[in-house]
Amino acid sequence: MIAFIEKTRDHVALSAEEIESLIESIVADTVPDYQVAAWLMAVYLNGLTDPEVFALTKAMAETGASPMQSMGLVDKHSTGGVGDKTSLILAPLMAAAGVPMLKMSGRGLGHTGGTLDKLESLPGFRVDLDPASLDRQMHSVGVAIVAQSPTLAPSDARLYALRDVTGTVDSIPLIAASIMSKKLAAKSPNIVLDVKVGSGAFMANVERAVQLAELMVRIGKAHHVAVKAILTNMDQPLGYAIGNAIEVNEAMDTLKGSGPRDLTEESITLASHMLAMARHLDLGESHQRIERILESGAAWKKFEQWVVSQGADPACLKQDLPLAPVHQSWVLDHSLRVTRIDTKQLGLAALALGAGRVVKGQPVDHGVGIRCYAKINQTMDPGTTVAEVYARTSEAAQKAIHMVQNAIHQDGQASGTPGGVIRIVE
Repeated sequence: MIAFIEKTRDHVALSAEEIESLIESIVADTVPDYQVAAWLMAVYLNGLTDPEVFALTKAMAETGASPMQSMGLVDKHSTGGVGDKTSLILAPLMAAAGVPMLKMSGRGLGHTGGTLDKLESLPGFRVDLDPASLDRQMHSVGVAIVAQSPTLAPSDARLYALRDVTGTVDSIPLIAASIMSKKLAAKSPNIVLDVKVGSGAFMANVERAVQLAELMVRIGKAHHVAVKAILTNMDQPLGYAIGNAIEVNEAMDTLKGSGPRDLTEESITLASHMLAMARHLDLGESHQRIERILESGAAWKKFEQWVVSQGADPACLKQDLPLAPVHQSWVLDHSLRVTRIDTKQLGLAALALGAGRVVKGQPVDHGVGIRCYAKINQTMDPGTTVAEVYARTSEAAQKAIHMVQNAIHQDGQASGTPGGVIRIVE
């Protein structure tokens, strides 16, 4: 291990065999944390060559990997953002298009939400399915979103935990290997990566986001997996809803054809690329098919079939999921032209309400949340509702409203991108 640290420290590339040995030692827990942390810092400071990243991703994917064979044709990963509930829409949309989709998702941490937390807002929904149940569901329904198996790329959990406490999270080679190792271990032949960019994203800088996207696409090519990275805007929340049950309600509205325009458009765009990859279609034809499926109501029917199959109470689908009882609104007494949105601040406001967690394992409150109707470049008239908060106490609601007000700026020239696709890397 000392030799590995010294080589990376001195810009000497490790061989594939050395990297495999390193990852095997991490999984077997035969190397102390302080040595792994030292190597991670060397990587953070000096980077890795492409062959090293390819070997690292392969070793992480294959060491201790689940023997389960892929049951999905296409997979999707988002780097995370505020109000990003696209997985809840894309999964049934792809299944309704005849493309099986099995997705392993995680829980939220900090200002970005987790797909599993949102789905658990549905009473009875189960995120842990045994292999036999998962196999039955994929064959009968064609869609499932489940918790990541602990045997799937197990080295990633230890590496991430150490990165989190050693200031080495923000390393493009390590981010890319972390994301792609889990995707390769899940064995999907087609992967669409939604790389969020902006004030509410992990990657606030377009140039670094492009570097990450290009590296992940190269990793896919090196391992003979089709990968497309779509850079999408996160200078403002996606849709209006931020929270758990409140985001599920908005996703259900979108599947029924009445969701926010930006969320609907982004979901159609991502789904179009996924369908085109999985079925080798022209993107224009794929886009038309996805629009027809959404408009026909087939995606909503598939959503109902999917979540009930995975344990959700059918009665909860007949109306919106209930929200926390204390409801406060921010209503304008003057006109407001939105020039900038501190999207991370909005995520932190939802976190303060209890919608997220500060540390892993912390419970979340599914009923609290925010709807923020402000969008960049929008002019809002007096009497307009800018935001609504659902909280457990009046004090919590007032604090969240204050945080939302501080996140919406009306000074100077408009900055940030209103929304949509920034760039496509393939």
